Amino acid sequence: MQRGFVFTIHSVAGLIAGLFVLIMSLSGAALVFHEELNRLEYPPDVGRSHGKIISPDSCFKNLQAAFPHGQISSCRLTHSNQQSFVFTVYDSSYKKGREALKVYIHPQNGSLQKKKGADISFASWLDRLHATLFLGKTGEWLLGFFSIVFLVSITTGILQYRRNVWGVLSFRKKFFRRANIHQVVGVWALLFNVMIGITGFWMQRYVFKKDFYQSYTYKSIVRASPTLSFSLDSALKRVNDVYPSFSAHVIYFAQTSKGKTAIYGSRTNNSFIHSKEFADAIFLDSTGKVSQTAFVNEIDASSRYDIINAQVHYGQYGGLPVKIIYFLFGLTGGLLSITGFLLWLKRKKP
Repeated sequence: MQRGFVFTIHSVAGLIAGLFVLIMSLSGAALVFHEELNRLEYPPDVGRSHGKIISPDSCFKNLQAAFPHGQISSCRLTHSNQQSFVFTVYDSSYKKGREALKVYIHPQNGSLQKKKGADISFASWLDRLHATLFLGKTGEWLLGFFSIVFLVSITTGILQYRRNVWGVLSFRKKFFRRANIHQVVGVWALLFNVMIGITGFWMQRYVFKKDFYQSYTYKSIVRASPTLSFSLDSALKRVNDVYPSFSAHVIYFAQTSKGKTAIYGSRTNNSFIHSKEFADAIFLDSTGKVSQTAFVNEIDASSRYDIINAQVHYGQYGGLPVKIIYFLFGLTGGLLSITGFLLWLKRKKP
């Protein structure tokens, strides 16, 4: 009776979360390579000369000349003269400033190579699918709910098939038949899917808090970015002199003359689990001097755990080998959904 009850819960949970798991599995596996997908959006060739990388200051000035009323939000730096700078700009000329523009700037001469909506790239489309199912706050809540159902499905699956785990892991021939594909995949991908389920729920836990249900009205206002009051080149050099192990990757510009400019990157002595682009932050005041740091080992423990949790969930550590492992195991969730549904259909047949 108990075993039948567990199996019923496992089946119901699998059916409820099946489509969700399939969508999350396919989109999540692809998003492991989001950096590579974003790189496909870069202009195909920036020349093969060996000229020096120009100053970010020059890029910023050229961008302000092209978008005099635009709000320049951020810049992804380049460390190669064969790869463009990528700026994020909000301008009334594109969707009335409600969506961002990606502007690619030549690393050697500072010319604007191309611009496109940040919301229309394939990686951006996948990210919105994975994060909200294109349903806004409703989608966010559904992600939190289905993450719990997914964990229930995994837990009941472990209880249901626990006696067969060793047989599958030891490659006993009787388990490796077509009828047992669901069970075999579930066992071999068990730890990975438990990890994905727990880390995914932890990221969505905010949807079960009272604040999530409070309504608010947000209206985006595009303000022209102020002219730089200091040299970015000089500021980056000072940062490198003070923190030689720090490598800058992304700059978020101050939007007022008194605001702070944030430089995100990572130090070489950080743990492998931390992002190489957003682990550490250094804030500059309106004169370009360092006013504050937010290194990953300085922030509070709960925030540091949240960062590590996200890194583990998305597989953004360890380089290409880890990405390949995440991609392959990430597909198992979808395979479990399909094979589980087929087993359910088979049992329904007279």
